[in-house]
Parts: sequence; C-alpha cells; structure tokens
Amino acid sequence: MIDIQGILDILPHRYPFLLVDRVLEVDDERILVLKNVTYNEPHFEGHFPGVPVMPGVLIVEAMAQAGGLLLLRQVPDRHNKLIYFTGIDNCKFRRPVTPGDQLLIEVTVRRRRERFAQVRGVARVDGEVAAEADLACAMVDRPKGEA
Repeated sequence: MIDIQGILDILPHRYPFLLVDRVLEVDDERILVLKNVTYNEPHFEGHFPGVPVMPGVLIVEAMAQAGGLLLLRQVPDRHNKLIYFTGIDNCKFRRPVTPGDQLLIEVTVRRRRERFAQVRGVARVDGEVAAEADLACAMVDRPKGEA
C-alpha cells in the first residue's frame, strides 16, 4: 500500500488536480487505487448545481494518474520525468459518480516500451463499473529546474 505521501513522491500532480488518495495494491503490471469523491471538490460547484456529478474527463484523468503511479514507481530517476497522455480509446461511462462514492480504479499494463505504454483502466463504485478506457502515454524528460 502507498499512502498520500508516497503518491506525492511519485506523481507531480498537486491540489486541486491530484485525483488519487491511496494505492491499495500494486505490482509490476497492475495497480488498484482509491479515490474518495467528496462534495467539497471544486468541480462540483458547477457540475451540476444541485445534482453533483463527477465529470467523466476527471474519472479518466484519475485512471491516467493511477497508470502514472504504476509506471513511474519503476523508474529510478522518476523525479526527472513526466508522463503525457497520447491517446484515449474505447472510453465508456457506465454510471454517474457522485459525492460520497469511493472510486476504485484498476489499471493494468497492456503494452510497455521504454518511453511509451498502453494501459487499460476500469473505475468501479460498489463493484459496479463506472467508467473504462484504454489509455496511451509517453514518458518525457521534465524541463530543467522543474523537478
């Protein structure tokens, strides 16, 4: 298990854009992370007033961050790297995610090269699939002085 401090050590994301709270399980090819969805997140103010729904693009971003954790934790000089999205395929949203939900996100490696990877993300609430997508990413050097 990796707590929030460990996540902050691996990912460059920070509030309000860090969208994973804890790593529950991890090995070389798979990660399971927890995202506690809370009403005080800034996107709920406008999406949608009176009917708060987590935007689908943020669910996909949470999957990408989980994938980043999986991939970057294995890179010795990870503080000098960034992972960028290069593609999203087969994305489906199956149910709304609302405040109070616990989003369990499982990401598995489909294909990996030195600087590129393809992963599969599935986000569930109470065992029910909320969203799924195939994600592609590229690892790049972080600009000097930005670590």
